[in-house]
Amino acid sequence: MGRRQPARERFGNAGRGHSHDRRPTAVTPIAFVQTILYAYDKYGADPAEALRSARIPPGELRCAEARITATQLETFTHIAMRQLDDEALGWFSRKLPWGSYGMLCRASLTAPSLGIALKRWCRHHRVLTDDIVLDCRVTAEMARLSITENRRLHPMRELCLLTNLRHVLGYACWAIDSQIPLHRVDFPFQAPRHAAVYSLLFPGPVHFGAEQAGMTFDARYLALPLRRDEKALRNMLRQALRFTVRQYRSDRLMIPKLRDLLRGDLTVRTGESIAGALNVSLRTLHRRLRDEGATLQKLKDEVRRDLAVDRLVRTARSVKQIAHDVGFDNEKSFMRAFKQWTGESPAGYRRKALLQSRRA
Repeated sequence: MGRRQPARERFGNAGRGHSHDRRPTAVTPIAFVQTILYAYDKYGADPAEALRSARIPPGELRCAEARITATQLETFTHIAMRQLDDEALGWFSRKLPWGSYGMLCRASLTAPSLGIALKRWCRHHRVLTDDIVLDCRVTAEMARLSITENRRLHPMRELCLLTNLRHVLGYACWAIDSQIPLHRVDFPFQAPRHAAVYSLLFPGPVHFGAEQAGMTFDARYLALPLRRDEKALRNMLRQALRFTVRQYRSDRLMIPKLRDLLRGDLTVRTGESIAGALNVSLRTLHRRLRDEGATLQKLKDEVRRDLAVDRLVRTARSVKQIAHDVGFDNEKSFMRAFKQWTGESPAGYRRKALLQSRRA
């Protein structure tokens, strides 16, 4: 018998099929499907059934600009994982049998906080494979989840790194029931032709050509408690790929919202008025701040201090005017509070800042 033609060539040389049936929401690049076909070649399996079930016309596979919907990719990926019994889709030197990533989810579920859950995820992922190593570290106020590559992954590198970051991000958002905005996302390869789709997969600026794959986010999310139980996990695992392909929408972190509110209007002073402006009850406001390790008074003081310092350094407004700007009824109360915040009087702080700027 002659050499078996690789799946990506066999289907890529077919006719255009029903490409005119693509819906306007088809934004997922066909390149992701083409990469998964390498796994079919690796295991000597036939992708025809998976392509049919996902309604991906074979002719689409030879068109670099073709797009499919997120649902089509979910369907194709799900069937491929089951058929090949490899949730890693051929990326690694060994298969990750069906249920491997569910095991990671379950092992992390009982953690008291997201930070501990992610550390468990990284540690248990190494049990599955050390071809790539995941690591979560905190520096100053930022947390970074990074991937170290111990094995050459080409031509599956892009999809492997992208998917593993999305796995972690999707699980983390689901576990705390909150979108986690990203300060930046890095990939160690040049921007692909379909780079525009990355903005749909990651809620933050994406950078290509970095030293390693990783994503950076506000470390305060790590302190949030997990809000899911075993029943919720079982329900999630029935549609787990949605959390890999699609972004989580709601954001439960209260501190950034409250800071933005106070910066915009420091006259919103009472707990009731603040809770009303945030569309939550006062009890919910206090509970969610407590979960994030903060209090209403502490945040109000931090915002007042930052605004006062900014006005002292950047404007010529009098101390009395600044006291009014940041919500104090009189100058003496403001001066007393500012001394507690910084250890200096407002006038002394301003003089020191002016001297430092002149020396610079």
